[in-house]
Amino acid sequence: MASRVCLVHYHEIGLKGKNRKTFEDQLVSNLRLALRSLPVSSIHRISGHIMATFSSPEAPFEAVGLIRQVPGVARVSLAFRCLQDPDDYLPAAVEALGEAGGTGSFKVQAKRSNTDYPLHTIELNRQIGSALCEAFPDRKVDVHNPDVEVRALFNEGSAFIYAASERGVGGLPVGTAGKCVSLFSSGFDSPVATWMMGRRGATMVPVHFSGRPMTSDGSEWLCQDLVRALGPEGAVGRLYVVPFGQCQRDIALAVPQSLRILMYRRLMYAVAERIALVEGAKALVTGESLGQVASQTLDNIRATSEVVTAMPVLRPLIGSDKQEIIERAKAIGTYDISSQTAPDCCTLFMPRRPETHAKPAQVAEAWGLFDHDAMVEDLLRTVEYVDLGTCGAYRPPARWRERHDVLAPAPLPSEG
Repeated sequence: MASRVCLVHYHEIGLKGKNRKTFEDQLVSNLRLALRSLPVSSIHRISGHIMATFSSPEAPFEAVGLIRQVPGVARVSLAFRCLQDPDDYLPAAVEALGEAGGTGSFKVQAKRSNTDYPLHTIELNRQIGSALCEAFPDRKVDVHNPDVEVRALFNEGSAFIYAASERGVGGLPVGTAGKCVSLFSSGFDSPVATWMMGRRGATMVPVHFSGRPMTSDGSEWLCQDLVRALGPEGAVGRLYVVPFGQCQRDIALAVPQSLRILMYRRLMYAVAERIALVEGAKALVTGESLGQVASQTLDNIRATSEVVTAMPVLRPLIGSDKQEIIERAKAIGTYDISSQTAPDCCTLFMPRRPETHAKPAQVAEAWGLFDHDAMVEDLLRTVEYVDLGTCGAYRPPARWRERHDVLAPAPLPSEG
């Protein structure tokens, strides 16, 4: 008798060579974590796919929406798992086409992963197509441009029948591309940049620079809401918060007004790099988009980036416009949170006319007007963090191995 399962399809992973199993195993592990709230019986690889089975008849329907958000998943199909017996798989094909709805044309696409079944794919197409024509006499067959495709996969002793699939986010499984630290705010851009890098297989560790104690902690709560909204992706392991307001005040008193933003950002980059080194991360990630604001001109990007010497700074949004970023934020579920306003370091001690094309000599001179090295050390002593528990690939660093369920100060070296 046919049962319902989720059949997971991938694309890029299938192009891998000898290390393909590593990617498949990581995707299986990530799916187990994503489906931990459902009664899962098994998740395992079958030829070219991953199959999830459940002990509850309702669970596969709930699982589809969770699976499609996991990086590495190209499509997910709610399939009938049948015996390789026409009396079992033909009624399933009829039910699958009926569930797909509509009255338009259809096509049957059968595939055998091995040759132990006596019927060839062309014969299977005819057999299943005949049963569907008999059950739906008003629907036409269109092999070139059908409204619905009924697929039949004969694999490892079972027949998998499905007509409806949901598109996944694609990309690569989180945990296969190393760890990155992202500079994270409560706006639209950095959450999208963090999501995009997670989609490419990176384990993400956001760092938020708060305006505290010069502002309230409102932006910190929004950032926690944002990383939890990214939870279904399973890419974010931990959120760091750095109270930055006092340093901003000190910088504002020390440097020319037009260069304040660049000095703030250079200090943020320097602190983020140090956190990345503690975490064992291989890159910094920002939500910068070329020319979007004064600090994101080519001259100013160069001026801020030069303080980072141990790793690359990646900018996945550099060629995107604001509307594209907002559309992506809506798609990944961060738009409504980012639309809320809260005072943070981005609104604190802002100059009237920020420099848009800083000269290297100006930047170097301003950077020498305050003790930035001491500020970095002071800020590292005030770091706080919260662990999300949604990223199976995340491993905390030895220095800060203690896990925090709520935002709390990182242990000082003498404490741990």
